[in-house]
Amino acid sequence: MAPGTHADVLVIGGGVIGLAVAWRAAQRGLRRIVVVDPHPGGGAARVAAGMLAPVTELQYGEEPLLRLGMASNERYAAFAAELTEASGGEDTGYRRCGTIAVALDSDDREELRELHAFHGRLGLDSHWLTGREARRLEPMLAPGVRGGLHVTDDHQVDGRRLLTALLRAGEAAGVAGHRAEAVELLVEGDRAVGARLSTGETVTADRTVLAAGPHSHLLPGLPAGVLPAIRPVKGQILRLRVPAPYRPFLSRNVRAVVRGRHLYLVPREDGELVIGATSEEQGYDTTVTAGGVYELLRDAHELVPGITELPLVETSAGLRPGSPDNAPLIGPTALPGLVAATGHYRNGVLLTPVTADLVAEYLATGTMPELAGPFSPTRFTTKVPA
Repeated sequence: MAPGTHADVLVIGGGVIGLAVAWRAAQRGLRRIVVVDPHPGGGAARVAAGMLAPVTELQYGEEPLLRLGMASNERYAAFAAELTEASGGEDTGYRRCGTIAVALDSDDREELRELHAFHGRLGLDSHWLTGREARRLEPMLAPGVRGGLHVTDDHQVDGRRLLTALLRAGEAAGVAGHRAEAVELLVEGDRAVGARLSTGETVTADRTVLAAGPHSHLLPGLPAGVLPAIRPVKGQILRLRVPAPYRPFLSRNVRAVVRGRHLYLVPREDGELVIGATSEEQGYDTTVTAGGVYELLRDAHELVPGITELPLVETSAGLRPGSPDNAPLIGPTALPGLVAATGHYRNGVLLTPVTADLVAEYLATGTMPELAGPFSPTRFTTKVPA
C-alpha cells in the first residue's frame, strides 16, 4: 500500500467485528476498503467458545440487547452459509444444537426458575426441565442436577473458523489488509479523516470505523469524550478433546450455575469440547493462571463428572471489550467521519452478523437502522470538546 493511500472505508481492528464490517461494506459497493491490524484474525473471538445464546445469556435490564442478539441469531444460518460460499468453502462451524442451562443445588435452581419466569414474561421460547429430564437430554450430566432450562434456538459457531472465513471472504471481495498498528487518528477541522500507521504510512478515508475492541478508546488522536472507556474483561477458557469412541460426549451447549458461578461447555462436532469462562477485571493481562484452570475444571467436573478423563489440549485467555453499560457501541460517533463498532463485551461473536449489517447500511446510505438506536455511541456524550 503506497503512502498517502485513500480509502472509502478504513477499518481499525481486524477482529471478528472489523472483518465482518469490511466484508459487508464491500458487498454494499464500497470499493476501496482497508483493514488495519498487526494481527488480523485475532482478538477475543479466537479464544471465545462461540455460543450464540441471546436467551440463556440474558440478564435483567438487557431487553434492548436481547432484541439485538435475537435479530443477529436469526441471521446466522444465512450469514454462515453465505460466508462459506464467499470464502471458497471455509466452514464456520455453525451448528444448530440448542442449549440447556442447569443447576446443581436448590439455590441455583431458584435462580434459574426466576430466569425462566423472566423469559415467560418476555414471550421467549424457554422450557423448564426437571433434573431427570435434563439428564435424559444429556446423560453425562451429574446425578445431582436439580433442574434446568431448554432453549432450542441458542446455537453455536466456531470463532476461529469464522475468523478464517471472514479473512478469505474479505480478500475475495477486494478488501485490503494492512499488517500494522494504527498509532494516531487523523482529524482535520472537526472530522476524522483516517489514520497514521506504525509503518509511517498514512491512510486517509471518507469514513473510519473503530473496531479495536478494548483498545478502541486508547487510539491517540481520538478527541476526549468521543468514546467512553472500553474496559478489558479477561476470560480464561479450556479446550479438551473427546476421543472418537466417546462421542457425542455432549449433544448441545450446556450452561450451568455452580454455587453461584457461571459455567458453559460447548461441544464441537469434531470432538473438541470448550469450557469457559472466567470473568476477571485484571486490566490488559492475558495470563492463563493455575487458579483459573482449576476453577473451570472443578466446576465442570461437578457438573459432568466424566470431564476429567478427557485430554486437556489447550488453555487460553482473551479480553472482552466491555462498555460502561455492557452494551455495544454501534454507529456514528460525535466526531464526524468516525463510526464505532466496539464494546460488544460477552456477545461479540453472536452480534457479528447484525453489527456488520447495521454498520454497512450506514456506510452505504448514511442512515443508521432503527435497531441500532439504543446502541449509539453518542449515548455517552453530547458533543466533542473544543
